[in-house]
Amino acid sequence: MNGTSSGHTIEPIVEKVMCIFNKLDFMKTRIFLLALFFISCLPIRSQGVAATTEYVKELTSNWQGERFDDGRPKVSDALLERLKKIQMEEAWGYLRNKGYNNQYDGDWEILHPDSVMTGRVLTAQYMPLRKDYQHLVKLKGAKEKRDTLGGSNSWPIEILRTGDVYVADGYGRVVDGTLIGSNLGNAIYANSNNGVIFNGGVRDVAGLMDIKGFNGWWRGQDPSYLQEEMLTGINTPIRIGRATVLPGDVVLANRHGIVFVPAHLVANLVLSSEVVALRDQFGFQRLREKTYTPGQIDTGWTDAIKSDFRDWLKKYPDNMLPMTRKELNDHLNAATN
Repeated sequence: MNGTSSGHTIEPIVEKVMCIFNKLDFMKTRIFLLALFFISCLPIRSQGVAATTEYVKELTSNWQGERFDDGRPKVSDALLERLKKIQMEEAWGYLRNKGYNNQYDGDWEILHPDSVMTGRVLTAQYMPLRKDYQHLVKLKGAKEKRDTLGGSNSWPIEILRTGDVYVADGYGRVVDGTLIGSNLGNAIYANSNNGVIFNGGVRDVAGLMDIKGFNGWWRGQDPSYLQEEMLTGINTPIRIGRATVLPGDVVLANRHGIVFVPAHLVANLVLSSEVVALRDQFGFQRLREKTYTPGQIDTGWTDAIKSDFRDWLKKYPDNMLPMTRKELNDHLNAATN
């Protein structure tokens, strides 16, 4: 047959097939090059000092409520006030049960240890000074229309809102790592009516104590001023000791430590902890009355005790409840179902 099957050679057929494939490859190449051209024409936004609104929304995508224009969740003032009454162990335990095991840190110096502070987190990241990087930060800050005449440690302060807590990672540096003194402390309180949490140092503590309503948690105090340290990011994820902190988290800080609560968990954490407090109040009362033994109260409650607790709640004055009656009933019904 000599390479034929019906008296004709196959070479012309092969040539036609190869020609078709070559044309397809050429078309694919043209499409690919056109795509590269159009991509190169698109505006490219480089990383700035502050995180973009879109990035903050991605970081806090579980939050479904109102937001600030920088993308941070706007947890209500009412919830922030209720959170002040929650025990640290209750908040810590709730978060652990939800799988958030790295939201607490302790061992702080506190300006006013008897006070409790809650608020919405605005984060700042500081690093040891590097000349070329600091120059870039200054250029980026100028493009973002930030004040480049003074130090960049004022930039986070300038964008604080009422109810914010300025949370900064100064990598634990105290000597030459004093992020604020009394001047910046006054500016912080003027913008936020709140305080600070610094994984670093402060100076002029006597002046900070004179700011009525201001409070702070920090690693130490020193007379030195900030040097060999630079701001590198605003509203980016940071580490505070043992905790991972995102912009828009809600902080609970007291003499027992600090816990950072993801915004989408705040409402249920507060309500659940308030119900636990009511259970404790009921249990203490029944123990004083000798209605039940400590063993009965400390272990899983029987149906009879649960029913007694519900009857006790019905007689509880509405104006003394930490939550609304509807919130309480909805929570109890959800726990039963």
